[in-house]
Amino acid sequence: MIPGKYRSVSGRTANNVNCGLHLVIQTSSLPEKHKVRFLPIGVEFKLNRDTPSFPGRLLQHDLERNYSSRQGDHINLVSSSMPSFPVLHRSSEEKILYSDRLTLERQKLTVCPIIDGEEHLRLLNFQHNFITRIQNISNLQRLIFLDLYDNQIEEISGLSTLRSLRVLLLGKNRIKKISNLENLKNLDVLDLHGNQITKIENVNHLCDLRVLNLARNLLSHVDNLNGLNSLTELNLRHNQISFVRDVDNLPCLQRLFLSYNNISSFDSVSCLADATSLSDITFDGNPIAQESWYKHTVLQNMMQLRQLDMKRITEEERRMASVVAKKEEEKKRESHKQSLLKEKKRLTINNVARRWELQQRGVNIAMNPEKRDCDLSSQDPCQGDGSTVSALAEESGSLDSGLTSALQGLCVPDTHLVEVDGDTLSLYGAGALESLDRSWSAQTAGMVTTVSFMFIEFDEIVQVLPKLKIKFPNCLHLKFKETNLVMLQQFNALAQLRRVDQLTIDPQGNPVVNFTLWKYYVLFRLSHFSMQRINGTEVTQNDLIMAERLFGILAHVASSELPQYRLISILGDARKKQFRYLLETKGKKPGIVNEENNDSKRLVAENTNRATLNYTTRDFYNEKLEEIKEKKKFCKMYVEDLVKGATEINRKNEALQKLWPQMFIELVRDAVIEIRNKNAYMKLCLQQITDHK
Repeated sequence: MIPGKYRSVSGRTANNVNCGLHLVIQTSSLPEKHKVRFLPIGVEFKLNRDTPSFPGRLLQHDLERNYSSRQGDHINLVSSSMPSFPVLHRSSEEKILYSDRLTLERQKLTVCPIIDGEEHLRLLNFQHNFITRIQNISNLQRLIFLDLYDNQIEEISGLSTLRSLRVLLLGKNRIKKISNLENLKNLDVLDLHGNQITKIENVNHLCDLRVLNLARNLLSHVDNLNGLNSLTELNLRHNQISFVRDVDNLPCLQRLFLSYNNISSFDSVSCLADATSLSDITFDGNPIAQESWYKHTVLQNMMQLRQLDMKRITEEERRMASVVAKKEEEKKRESHKQSLLKEKKRLTINNVARRWELQQRGVNIAMNPEKRDCDLSSQDPCQGDGSTVSALAEESGSLDSGLTSALQGLCVPDTHLVEVDGDTLSLYGAGALESLDRSWSAQTAGMVTTVSFMFIEFDEIVQVLPKLKIKFPNCLHLKFKETNLVMLQQFNALAQLRRVDQLTIDPQGNPVVNFTLWKYYVLFRLSHFSMQRINGTEVTQNDLIMAERLFGILAHVASSELPQYRLISILGDARKKQFRYLLETKGKKPGIVNEENNDSKRLVAENTNRATLNYTTRDFYNEKLEEIKEKKKFCKMYVEDLVKGATEINRKNEALQKLWPQMFIELVRDAVIEIRNKNAYMKLCLQQITDHK
């Protein structure tokens, strides 16, 4: 027996046809003289629609079949009335023996010969010729199997009358488009491998098609497969495919071969997860197959698979895929959560920034009420955030539909944000300062070394600096952005902190950095911190000397002009003791105080000079001003009451002075009259004393 081989992907030979076509190729038993020269072999052809399946493959995946040529074979062709088409004739014996099959393989044919009197043919083989066009076979209306493999055909044509055709093999030709198959509704097998096809089209009506081979073409994507309800095997190897669609609409698909394409992610073939009938699939030769997560991802999305890349899937592999799938799902949920939090953070910061901008324009808005109403009506946080989310969803292709929909409905009305990222505490908006009143864990509080203030008035920050010193004892680095640092005096407020090694003042929203000497003033005023960096630049010894030269005299003058009671009220407890020490040693002779005491006194004096440089916030100043006004009012009322009382006393005194002379005369007269009769007066007095007892 000399079989016509159908090679499978696994390398096995199959002479059984999986769609119910059973081909048995055997040598002819006719004597040499009776042989028809164009038919070296006999083919037994049986049609069995009821056969469910066979062990071998229906078709080799590349269908690079080879009906082996026979030495000494000849064809018997005679010229026809049309010079361009030869006419084929067979003897009656040959027609009887091989009535339903004809093989014209490797005969160097450039056209299809005219085949008269062979209307009963069911199998026709034109393999390995040079035919450029399908023609002269329209009369073979019983034809079931047509093999035109390895020719030079550029267009599918001439098949409209072959309504019984079930197997059409057109591999290794020059076909660029799938067309003219409208009447071949009974096709079981369509082989178009090794052509130049760029698009799958015009096959939706082939509802009985079970095998479609499009390997080694120029396909860049897979779609338009609706209607192929009987398709069980689809071969797409060796193309340029980057994404696959519509495969989930093939209810009977069992084998899909996608080897050696350009598939780089499972998302581009995600429809395969819904192809529940799929049992065998190949991805080898694709970029995706090189990824470490490749097998686990495929198995977790396609649990029904039995073979992957022609290797049977074990239960252990399924179990591992299930474990990895759970981990990936947890990771995906966490990523989804983090993405939402990240977007919410971004929207909150944008909202805080808008409110800050509106606040900074408050003076101009107050001067122009019409503009104020217009600006306020345009500040809709939810509306602005929604448009921002839409823009983000369009820019980010990695967001899944669930995350995108969540972001679309996200509206953040928050006016502040508190975030701890590693060793950095970031505070956005004035409301974030309230977080310093929380009960922070010792671990978190101890871990924070950097505190960043954004979109907060510096005067409001000053009020919470004592809390900051207590809550975060390891804080060494302060950052200020959009905090309205406008004058050098504001840096005085930082002196109340425990320690500051680094200071970062962002030029945005802090006009003080436009001053040439602001860094030197910071170094002078906060010299007790031994600051190391300002705005990322390392502090040198020359910077410290220059700061002392520029501002040392100024501080001395400022402190010397203040009275003692004012200095004591400004200084803290520790500074008060130092100041009293200065006062106690001030009157002593120079010889009594040694050199070491002189150095200490000088150091204390320098610190005291700096301590007099304080900063009073506007709110605190306003409060003090109100308090002073109340005191003035009280004092005024008190003095007025005193003046009024004194005036009344003086008036009474003046009235008394006017009445006193007459009153004195009357007193003297009454006294003289009473003692004129001395005995009667004495009795009267004794009687009054007795009555009184």
